[in-house]
Amino acid sequence: MSEKNVRAMLVFFWVTDVAFVVYWFITFLELLPVEYLYQDYYDPNLLAWNLSFFPLDIFISITGFASLYAYRRGRHIWKPLAMLSLVLTSCSGLQAIAFWAFKADFDWSWWIPNLYLLIYPLFFLPGLMRELAKVMERDS
Repeated sequence: MSEKNVRAMLVFFWVTDVAFVVYWFITFLELLPVEYLYQDYYDPNLLAWNLSFFPLDIFISITGFASLYAYRRGRHIWKPLAMLSLVLTSCSGLQAIAFWAFKADFDWSWWIPNLYLLIYPLFFLPGLMRELAKVMERDS
């Protein structure tokens, strides 16, 4: 993985992880204007569905921030942390997109951020997997 790709990935981590924390802060404080809420927001099942992402999204942020920290400290653990964060981010996006698709709710204001979560990790995972495979091969 080139240094340019690593730096780009770390920028994506920073933006995504901060966005997750901000989103949940806004959600728990109910600061989002009603017109930006998803359809049926006040349905208890949909509210529970949305809240079910909280642990996953926060874990994504924790692993992303930990990866950034380890990278800056020159610790090799940043790569497995980055891979974990990327895989979970993509899963989070996929789960939300699948839900909205099955519900036949095509509000782009919710699809775009979740497509971002689904797709952006796919640009970095192959290179990171190659890097980790080299390390594992060397260490075996």
